[in-house]
Order: sequence, then structure tokens, then C-alpha cells
Amino acid sequence: MMDLVDNYSDTDKPIRSGMVAIVGPPNAGKSTLMNGLLEQKISIVSPKPQTTRNRILGIMNDEGYQIVLLDTPGLHKAREPLNQEMVRIALDSLHEVDAVIYMIDVSLPLPEKLKEEKGQELAGYMEQVSCPVILVLNKVDLLNKEKLLAMIQVYADIFPFHAVIPMSALKGDGNQRLIAELLQVLPLGPRYYPEDIPTDATERFLVAEIIREKVFLLTGEEIPYSTAVLIESFKEDPAKGLITIHAAIVLERESQKGIVIGKGGMKLKSIGTAARKDIEKLLDQKVLLKLWVKVRKNWSRDEKFLKELGF
Repeated sequence: MMDLVDNYSDTDKPIRSGMVAIVGPPNAGKSTLMNGLLEQKISIVSPKPQTTRNRILGIMNDEGYQIVLLDTPGLHKAREPLNQEMVRIALDSLHEVDAVIYMIDVSLPLPEKLKEEKGQELAGYMEQVSCPVILVLNKVDLLNKEKLLAMIQVYADIFPFHAVIPMSALKGDGNQRLIAELLQVLPLGPRYYPEDIPTDATERFLVAEIIREKVFLLTGEEIPYSTAVLIESFKEDPAKGLITIHAAIVLERESQKGIVIGKGGMKLKSIGTAARKDIEKLLDQKVLLKLWVKVRKNWSRDEKFLKELGF
């Protein structure tokens, strides 16, 4: 330990630092957990599963540690190219980190016939992990203690987790215990990122994600999964203190355009208004947001277009 410490200058003393992947099935609360740990919104959130498509990095800084969190798409059986890429992104993260948080929503009890199948899935994912894994049981405020203890035993029989933490990501209950457990397993080292940045994501990426979140929240079941967002122009005018953003909401079928635009353009206007407010908070500047809707047939199966989106 002394040799490690002596390799650092007084201004760069070793701290607990490392990469932590947050993985689990869709809609388990992974993005809510990361936003809560960061105490600010980096990952978009909606009640619909598979909201997160890309790996999103968030950075927790403290005097004694830097924890780099990777919010990942939900693990599920994927058939379409887009979903396959999402699962690949999540699984690739397991090989790059110092610790893994595996998160499940305990308020969604599984039918008996699915329990064995889900256990096998989890065991298969964990076979790829060579670092400590912490199991987070989310939404325990919706479960009685007896059922919770039984569930902990079920998961303990599947994999030797470093720790099992019942918590409520939405309320922040359990956050401090989770941080304490992570600090037990993260190595000593330098900070990977400056202390004043919460993410490595570009402003364009975060703006596109905010717009996509509003589509998830303000449209029906089918539309969000057929939606991509492209930032086509991002211009700053320091003299006016204004950022003008042109963005395209890309859909897969012509029949979807009318749903997103709405009668008299009201649905698109409500998406734009909600997105603009969040973008102004993010950028701390006035924003002029111009949205329009495009159709790119079956874009979620178009590998070239998926690369354009960053997959």
C-alpha cells in the first residue's frame, strides 16, 4: 500500500476510484438510481421500459472518492437490431468495470414458471463478470419484510453477491449504504475526470435525450419505441444569451406523424415546450427549440442509421 501511495504527488493523492456498471432488466430503476446518486438528472426517465438506449456515464465526486457510474440499457431477449445493440452495450460494460450493480424491481413478482428461467438468465449474465457484484433490490417500500427476505434468499442461491441492498431509488433510501459498499471494493487510484463535470456526454447528446424523454412521456405505447432524435443544428449567440437548436424527431412510418404532431400541431408543441424547459435548466441559458417530424422507414433495423445515432 505504501508503494502505491508514494507513487502519487501531494496534489494527486490516491482516492477510491473506479468504474461501476448499473445493469439489470428494463425499467428496474437504473436511471433513477444514477440520477439520485449524482443528485442531478443525467439519464432520462420514463415509466416505459427500455427508455435508456445508450450507455450514459455519470461521475460522483467527493474528497475521498470518484465513482464513475455507467447507466446501461436494460438486459432483455432482443430480436430487432436496435434492441440487440442495446443489450450488447450493456453486456460490454460488464468487462470494463471495477464493480457491478445488478438492479431489479421487487414490486414486479414473477410467475412461478418464469422464476427458473430468469434465474438462468441472471446466472448467464454474471458468468461474464470477474469483479464484485452488488445486488440492489429496488422499490422495497412496496414489499413486506417476509417476502423481501425470501427474495434475498432466492438471489443469494443464484450468485455470490458481494452485498444485497434493499432500497428505494426514487426516495434515495439506501443510497449511502450503496456508496459505502462500493467504496469497499473500488481500488485506490487517481481521479479519471475533473471534479467539476458530472458526465462525459456532449450537450447535443443530452439535448437529444431530453427531447426523446418527452416523446416517451407524452405519446402512447407504440410511438416512443419508433422514435429517434437527431440534433441538426446547435448555434450559440452569446450577444443575445440564446442557443438556437433545430432537432428532428425521426419516426418509422408515415402513419405515426399525425400522432406526434397532433391536432393543429398541439402534441408537437407540448413536446417542445416540456423539452425546452429542461434544456434551459441543463444549459443554464435561454433556448429557442425548433422541432419537426421526419419519417425514415424502419430506421431501427437500418445499421447505417443506427451508427449515425451512436450505436
